[in-house]
Amino acid sequence: MDRRSFLKASGAGLATTLMGTGMLSWTPRSEAATISKTYYINDGTRAMPDGVSVYFKSYGDSATALSLPATPIICQEGDTLSITVINRLLKTHNFVIGGLKAGDPPLASTGNIASGATGTINLAIPSGAAGSYMFYDNVTGYNRFLGLHGGLAIMPSGSSTTLYSGSPTFKKQLFWIFNDIDPALNNAVQLNGTIPTTFTPRYFTINGLSSRPPGASGFGDPTIDAMADPRSKLSGSIGDRTLLRILNTGMCSHSVHTHANHMEWLTNNGVVRSSVWKKDSLYLRNNLGKIDSIYPFSPPPDAYPAVTTGHFPMHLHDEMSQTAGGGLYQFGSMTEIEFI
Repeated sequence: MDRRSFLKASGAGLATTLMGTGMLSWTPRSEAATISKTYYINDGTRAMPDGVSVYFKSYGDSATALSLPATPIICQEGDTLSITVINRLLKTHNFVIGGLKAGDPPLASTGNIASGATGTINLAIPSGAAGSYMFYDNVTGYNRFLGLHGGLAIMPSGSSTTLYSGSPTFKKQLFWIFNDIDPALNNAVQLNGTIPTTFTPRYFTINGLSSRPPGASGFGDPTIDAMADPRSKLSGSIGDRTLLRILNTGMCSHSVHTHANHMEWLTNNGVVRSSVWKKDSLYLRNNLGKIDSIYPFSPPPDAYPAVTTGHFPMHLHDEMSQTAGGGLYQFGSMTEIEFI
């Protein structure tokens, strides 16, 4: 099946069961709170779509969990973040919360955490800090590619429906965190070998998973298939406006493309846009690039006859990111948009 035929037919072949919400849950508070979270720096392997086993590291929720990406954190302005990071590996690592805008200094850092040691962050979230953040390991230039990354959502004080003061409103929100993987790098780290001087991505993920087309092994399994993963799958009814906090931990820039609706483009690399454009494709810069946008869940304007339910893809318009292993098409960074 060619690319155009697949995109036209995929809506009919996608899973129809909503596998949980996977959304960031948030209820605004009138008073500040302390948000506590413990992460464990672990490692392990995961099978890629072509069966190749690749080495990863992660901020896990337990002493044995390989969490790709880390479980996200959500809080509001005025809260205190109390984060504990336990390093269970032999190498030194850290935990850094990046700045809001590209080029900003980090919001917070544990400092270096030696093997077997514990690092902490106690951060009072200031007013005006609302937005989308990535946390990651920057001890080396490549640790975040290996899986040591995750998302932090800071809500405006007292709000559950806005990204910043005066922003368009939403009902739901989730993270889309993109990564690209060069197994030569990952496996060199595992074997304490020489780190490659070039980066050749062969696998592309959204929230740690890649897509599986109908008929493929793992299709419809939310632990394997990004199309069914509730952290990634964009599911809602007409009017269920959903905020997409889109982060890029990888080396490759992408064009994020949604079917059925245009996205409302709110921020670019942490900077609030002067006007909200409606776009079906948004440029996502590599190396910590980020976008905030709203998927409006409006009736698809180009559908004939008119529809209010259906299944559509979100995929990337850079062709390499739709492959795995250098050529396995339809096994890359892609998820489902479901109108229910």
